Amino acid sequence: MYQYDQYDHLIVKERIAQYRNQVERRIANELTEEEFIPLRLQNGLYMQRHAYMLRIAVPYGLLSSKQMRMFAHIARRYDRGYGHFTTRQNIQFNWIELEQTPDILSELASVEMHAIQTSGNCIRNTTSDPFAGVAHDEIIDPRPYAEVLRQWSTFHPEFIALPRKFKVAINGAKEDRAAIAVHDIGLTAVYDAAGEVGFKVMVGGGMGRTPIIGSVIRDFLPWQHLLTYIQAVMRVYNQYGRRDNKYKARIKILLKAIGVEEFTRQVEAEWMDLKDGAETLTVEEMSRVVAYFAPHAYATLPAIEPLAGHADNKAYANWLKRNVKPHKVPGYAIAMLSLKKTGVPPGDATAEQMDCVADLADRYSFGELRVTHEQNLVLADVEQSKLFQLWQEVKAHGLATPNIGLLTDMICCPGGDFCSLANAKSLPIAAAIAERFDDIDFQHDIGELELNISGCINACGHHHVGSIGVLGVDKDGSEWYQVSIGGSQGNHAALGKIIGPSFSSQQMPEVIARLLQVYVRERCEDERFADTAQRLGIGPFKEHVYATPIQIGHLVGEDDYV
Repeated sequence: MYQYDQYDHLIVKERIAQYRNQVERRIANELTEEEFIPLRLQNGLYMQRHAYMLRIAVPYGLLSSKQMRMFAHIARRYDRGYGHFTTRQNIQFNWIELEQTPDILSELASVEMHAIQTSGNCIRNTTSDPFAGVAHDEIIDPRPYAEVLRQWSTFHPEFIALPRKFKVAINGAKEDRAAIAVHDIGLTAVYDAAGEVGFKVMVGGGMGRTPIIGSVIRDFLPWQHLLTYIQAVMRVYNQYGRRDNKYKARIKILLKAIGVEEFTRQVEAEWMDLKDGAETLTVEEMSRVVAYFAPHAYATLPAIEPLAGHADNKAYANWLKRNVKPHKVPGYAIAMLSLKKTGVPPGDATAEQMDCVADLADRYSFGELRVTHEQNLVLADVEQSKLFQLWQEVKAHGLATPNIGLLTDMICCPGGDFCSLANAKSLPIAAAIAERFDDIDFQHDIGELELNISGCINACGHHHVGSIGVLGVDKDGSEWYQVSIGGSQGNHAALGKIIGPSFSSQQMPEVIARLLQVYVRERCEDERFADTAQRLGIGPFKEHVYATPIQIGHLVGEDDYV
């Protein structure tokens, strides 16, 4: 994995010193809170409902065991013993004291980590496929390109004050596991007719107040021009993106306003002045970066049947079915560690669990691990012959729930329990639904289903692309929940459609139950929930959900759409 060079070390060291001085001035009241806000946000520090929250960057979701142990240390020493992994493949700590933040950043720097550009109107952490480098369907390893993007975008003087935040995702496999269609820029590796590798470029995707699936503006971009073409996109956005209204400042609004064809024309025209310029990638430069991601020293192993000798162990069989994925090297497997055990907020991990995962990474996976945008963890290089032993260990630490891709593998933002932007709580809804459907046999029968929950319109829980999406809304000071169905991410990304009026928190488990009843009744063989919802439309689901009153609580009026 990538290691800091002299420039990284210098940048981070100088930034920490600068920030330490800013904190000292704020504590001494030499800076007002209004003056301090942009300074702390540049270092990933937010003020939430109860305390400061620190967001730490995990570039393209890749961590070393040493870095994970640092997270555990921060959780113990500076927080309340846990951290929250996010849909941006980052980690957040929710109970941070301002005075301690420079020390936290200094300790992070000792393991080559930082919080730079995890907030603000800049290019945020580039996300990628959590199976990058080991996926069986991979065209290219996207991590070197994600690292080039990180180096290029960090403190880029032209793009440090954009109209709004900007998110890039890159996928290197046939299957999109990076949700590229709902990013400001989404890149996926493709071959041209001559067999050369490049990228298909999507622009203008996003969720939030105006959810939009991104538009393809270039079917094939030679890899050498990755930075120059992205720079052209950024220049058009930086010049014409709105700055008078933050709700209409994202690049997706610009595309919608001028049209995809005109936007593409402007980008191509801008690119003509940049193409083949100083930022064109060379074979030598990419070879330098690729060397950091060289394949591990894999043993020559026979492919085996992991269930052999354990056929009567149903719990282990369920874990293999849902949490273990194919690896491109024979004899190895990808093991996913679920952070979605019933009774635990989705994405949360205790310091003890983080230390455990770090130890497991050292013993089973070459000292590396990954974070997914679905808020789970991955050990990417496990020998198949050691899967049973690994399962026993992760099970003992509450990380073996066999629910990856199932109903209780929920994406969920911290919501109103923590976030000052939230209209409603998310975590109690997730907990109530998980408890209602805490039957793994039932979940396996229902099959693949993405249940995503957001506490506000900012959509940090990705509710727009959930098979079932739940959005917290405010109604006269009360918390209500709007439900959409039929969303999906990946190769066939789609936005869900709202089924009708909002529900109270107490009604939500029964609402989910009624949606599932329609699905079970109407599904075709091997049809996923999202596919059934898209085929039938919302009509049958809406009719069943609203057919009779849900006894707990009450429905709002038919005119109360959000």
